[in-house]
Amino acid sequence: MSPPGSLRAAGLPIAVAVLLAVVLLSLAVGARPLAPSQVWRGLFEAGSEGYTVVHQMRLPRTLLGLLAGTALGLAGAVMQAVTRNPLADPGLLGISAGASAAVVSAISFLGVASFTGYVWFAFAGAGAVAVLLYAVGGGRAATPARLALAGAALNAALYSYVNAVQLLDTASLDRMRFWTVGSLAAAHPATVQRMAPFIAVGVVLALALARPLNALAMGEDAARALGAGPARTRAVAIVAVTLLCGAATAACGPIVFLGLMVPHAVRALTGPDLRWVLPYSAVLAPALMLAADVLGRVAARPSEIQVGVITVVLGGPLFLALVRGRRVAAS
Repeated sequence: MSPPGSLRAAGLPIAVAVLLAVVLLSLAVGARPLAPSQVWRGLFEAGSEGYTVVHQMRLPRTLLGLLAGTALGLAGAVMQAVTRNPLADPGLLGISAGASAAVVSAISFLGVASFTGYVWFAFAGAGAVAVLLYAVGGGRAATPARLALAGAALNAALYSYVNAVQLLDTASLDRMRFWTVGSLAAAHPATVQRMAPFIAVGVVLALALARPLNALAMGEDAARALGAGPARTRAVAIVAVTLLCGAATAACGPIVFLGLMVPHAVRALTGPDLRWVLPYSAVLAPALMLAADVLGRVAARPSEIQVGVITVVLGGPLFLALVRGRRVAAS
């Protein structure tokens, strides 16, 4: 049973407050810790002690985490709604792997070395896999099980290709090494500026899908009666997921489980209504992304653990618990 709308509305400002707290933590924590007052002066006073650290290192990294986390959280929520599979995730169903395969090919074979250059390859790879996944999974007759199996097969094949390219092209291996793990460490202001428009368009499309996807959940006939064409809704969903996942993967590499964990947790708080699931996911996913990044910075000082590794450590047990829970429910 869904909680009352007033409770869901009251919870959203709390989620925003949590996100702001994690943003402050991300700006303060690092090889050189900064007090909140130093962070504040570093943001707004050009001659202050922490200005260089904040503006050149931590602010771009934090903004990249905000954008990528929002993108992956919304992409996961949209995919779970379209496939009617609570275990769907851009990483698990091969969307991130498609973007990764295209970017690795661009880096290795074409010498592309900048976000502006290979973001288009990421979009092409993510979009191609999204369409292929839907086609292989059965099209209009697709079921959650068939989509999950098709996604697992595509994911394995594409990451095998990525690993093979890395092993054969040792000259490009160092450039791809941290990117393929999933990291915010190489954040640059130019990358943030260039990915922001793509993420913004994807966010608008995803949020606009809330009502059509709610209608689609009641069945295709009901969706048509409510004016939400199933084919149009799925097409817009593919475009939104391609923009969100492609831009996020191009900027910081493949980060899995984030799009699985956050929408699933949000539904436990808000119920299945996507008018609430999508905004909550857009706020809480970047909070989790930045929290995982901060944890990676402090867990192995003076070095750090990449955020993609932290999300796998956190998401793996949750995924196994979800799969086990579905098996128990089905038995």
